[in-house]
Amino acid sequence: MNLPLSFEFFPPKTPEGVVKLRAVRQKLYALQPEFCSMTYGAGGSTQAGTFAAVSEMLGEGMDTASHFSCVGATRQTVRTQLAELAALGVRRLVALRGDLPSGYGAGGEFQYASDLIEFIRAETGDRFRLYVACYPEAHPQARSPQADLAAFATKVRAGADVAVTQMFFNADAYFRFVQDARAAGIQVPIVPGIMPITNSTGLLRFADNCGAEVPRWIRLRLQSFGDDAASIKDFGADVVAALCQRLREGGAPGLHFYTLNQSAGTLAICRRLGAPAPDSI
Repeated sequence: MNLPLSFEFFPPKTPEGVVKLRAVRQKLYALQPEFCSMTYGAGGSTQAGTFAAVSEMLGEGMDTASHFSCVGATRQTVRTQLAELAALGVRRLVALRGDLPSGYGAGGEFQYASDLIEFIRAETGDRFRLYVACYPEAHPQARSPQADLAAFATKVRAGADVAVTQMFFNADAYFRFVQDARAAGIQVPIVPGIMPITNSTGLLRFADNCGAEVPRWIRLRLQSFGDDAASIKDFGADVVAALCQRLREGGAPGLHFYTLNQSAGTLAICRRLGAPAPDSI
């Protein structure tokens, strides 16, 4: 591959899901990722599951980043949780504002991710490597692309080390975003976030929710396959592998895969990019 990889998972909700994710992780570990990450539910709703999964992955010998959101949080709760993560041996955090749970009013002592980042740096210094989100096609709630870029710059000035993008399927959008970020004085690595295409309905739903564009030609091809799951997966792996190849050739510093707790789609893409595919994978 000759490009650092990282894989994102979410906390399973059932004992069966826990067992399944363990098997998925072992398959993806064979690709020797730089690290893996575990998401955090709206308003910290999956905190216990997130921290438990992070602890288990660290125990498996995998450098693991914990997502960490601040919606509804207080300085004291954040301080306590940071201490818990440090005690587990966590060295990386994905610092996010996060989403409010349904029916939850505004609250907490942090308004933006930049406030959280600034607080983490003040409390812990360089104890954690801090990752932040960015949006090549602009955050869906941003007033404008310029306003979104300014918010990104604020997070970096607050102390972010690395940025990971939202999913996208247009390499030009990523390269233009990086160019604009550099022109704005943002020098941190900007790692592309990659979403495997394994399910037409699920992909389009995710894209619509996060404001990512799925090019019309991809939508039409996916629709043309109907219920032919095998064709959707093969087409999806080809399309995303081609995207990753262009990103690699264009100097992307790594690839961060949104696995959705599945291994097949990510493995298929990485194989097309030249990753070894022993029988054990």
